[in-house]
Amino acid sequence: MTSLIDWSVAERTARTLAPAPPAVTPAEAQATVAELRQATDRAAAQVAELTRLTEPAVTASTVVVDRPGWLVANTASMATVMDPLSEKLIASRPPGKLTAAIGGRVTGAQAGAVLAFLSGKVLGQYEFFSVEKGQLLLVAPNIVAVERALRVDPADFRLWVCLHEVTHRVQFTAVPWLRQHMLDEVAALTDAMDLDPDALRDRLKGALGELARTVRGDGDGTGLIAAITSPEARTVMDRVTGFMSLVEGHAEYVMNAVPPNVIPSQPDIERKFAARRKRGGNPLDRLLRTLLGMDAKTRQYTQGSQFVRQVVDKVGVDGFNAVWTSPSTLPTKAEITAPADWVQRVHG
Repeated sequence: MTSLIDWSVAERTARTLAPAPPAVTPAEAQATVAELRQATDRAAAQVAELTRLTEPAVTASTVVVDRPGWLVANTASMATVMDPLSEKLIASRPPGKLTAAIGGRVTGAQAGAVLAFLSGKVLGQYEFFSVEKGQLLLVAPNIVAVERALRVDPADFRLWVCLHEVTHRVQFTAVPWLRQHMLDEVAALTDAMDLDPDALRDRLKGALGELARTVRGDGDGTGLIAAITSPEARTVMDRVTGFMSLVEGHAEYVMNAVPPNVIPSQPDIERKFAARRKRGGNPLDRLLRTLLGMDAKTRQYTQGSQFVRQVVDKVGVDGFNAVWTSPSTLPTKAEITAPADWVQRVHG
């Protein structure tokens, strides 16, 4: 079936608009790639000890990529996620051939612009939508750019980043049902989307109001996507928010819980990185991050990490690991900010 998004246009647009990488010599680039691969192996041992989760034999590939490499992987990932929604929309109101062709290129260019912006921000990612066995992506130029900007120890910073991403790999491989649960939630979100034109028009008006509030700095940080979803879809999004806050917060907790002899400058890195998040870049950068809902993702890191820390303090690592028992033991969005409620529900 024809997609409403031309993904080839998206990839070409993203490559064109992607920011230039930091200047490195070929020798520096080669050394960075080698060190990131070694850091991934070192991180795996630390993650196993800190999480007490048993990762099966690693089948996910570790790929150190540049920005174009990240764009290729995530264009495929976005297509996997977005095409079912596109098909549903086409089935409800089939466009003419000309409209589909032109509209696909326009939305492809828009998707490409978003991907280009993100390609300069993402340090690493465990991606499993387009690759069943998963792939651990480490975006070398972004890691180098941030470590230079923060003036932190490169070796320590690279291991610190790898700890976060390897934790995600362990989560989705040590907990057998977790990947399918995430895929099911994405499917549920697609099913819950109300594509009635009148309803969409009303929600678009609300989205325009959110846009105005965002420009004034008064937005709620959820982005325009949340503003145009139906009430049913927002219910699913709340579940996904709780889930993502857990997995992101768990990774954040692990990367900052390593012993001092593993990453000696970790306190300095954590302090500078937190300040960088809070600043959010230049005004245009902050606006784009807010429109995309990335401010909400930053809160997921903070709230999720606090949830994990407080639960571990209360019931220990093994008690916390009850969270991985089944979908019913995952924290709700409300429980993320009320860890004692989750402890009472699961352990009480």
